[in-house]
Amino acid sequence: MIYLKTTEEIEYMRESNLLVSKTLAEIGKHIRPGISTGELDKIAEAFILDHDAVPGFKGYQGYPATLCTSVNSQVVHGIPSNEIILKEGDIVSVDCGVVKNGYYGDTAFTFAVGEIAPEVKALMRTTREALWKGIEKAVDGQRVGDIGHAVQQYAEDHGYTVVRELVGHGLGKRMHEEPEVPNYGRRGTGVKLKKGMVICIEPMINMGKRQINQGADGWTISTADQKPSAHYELAIAIDKGEADVLSTFDYIDEIIKN
Repeated sequence: MIYLKTTEEIEYMRESNLLVSKTLAEIGKHIRPGISTGELDKIAEAFILDHDAVPGFKGYQGYPATLCTSVNSQVVHGIPSNEIILKEGDIVSVDCGVVKNGYYGDTAFTFAVGEIAPEVKALMRTTREALWKGIEKAVDGQRVGDIGHAVQQYAEDHGYTVVRELVGHGLGKRMHEEPEVPNYGRRGTGVKLKKGMVICIEPMINMGKRQINQGADGWTISTADQKPSAHYELAIAIDKGEADVLSTFDYIDEIIKN
C-alpha cells in the first residue's frame, strides 16, 4: 500500500532527511587514508544521537551498524569494521538512515579517499548526474518507469551498467515502503506518481558488468567482476511541476570543497 503524506508529515520528513545529510557531511570531514570504517560508524552514531534522533539502520532486520560503508567494488550494505582501513585512491559509498519524530530519513553519497583515478571520478560523476536525471521525472503524473528509464539511459549512454537487483523505495514511518523505484525501466510504465508520495531514488552504477554477488556476511553486495561501483541517493517528495528534494548534498559539497 502506498501512503500519501500530508504537508505536515513531509516537513517532519524534511527534518529527518536534512539530519541524514548533515550526518554524511560530518562523516565527510573524517574520510581520509588511514581511518577505519568502524570509526566512521562511531562518529555517525554519536552525531545522530546528539541531534535527538536514532540511527535508522542499526537493528533493522538485524543489521549491526549505523552506516553502510561500501568500499570500491562493494555496491551497498558494507558493514563498518575497525579492520577495514581506507587508503589513498579508494572510494567509499556511505548510506545512512535516521528516525526522528517517527519518520525516516535515508540518503547515500560516494566519497573519494584522497586522489582517485580519473576513470573512477568519471563513474562517480555520471552516477550522481544519473540520479538527477531520475529526479527530473519524479513529478505528479509521471510513472516510476519514467524515473528508471532516465537513470538507465543516462548511465548506459556513458558506458556504465545499472544494478537491477537493488532498487529505490518509498519512505515514511517505515524505511522501505511501496512503491519500489528501480533504476531501469520503460517510459510510461509502473506506478503513477502522485503528490504526497515520498520516495528514495538511488542509482547503483557499475564500471563493469551489472552482475552482483552477496558476501558471506549476508549483507555486503559486491560487483561480480570486482570493478568499482558508485551509489548516490536522495529522498524526494512528489509534487506538481518539479520534485521537492528533502535531502541534500550541499552540506557534503561544502566540506569537500574546503
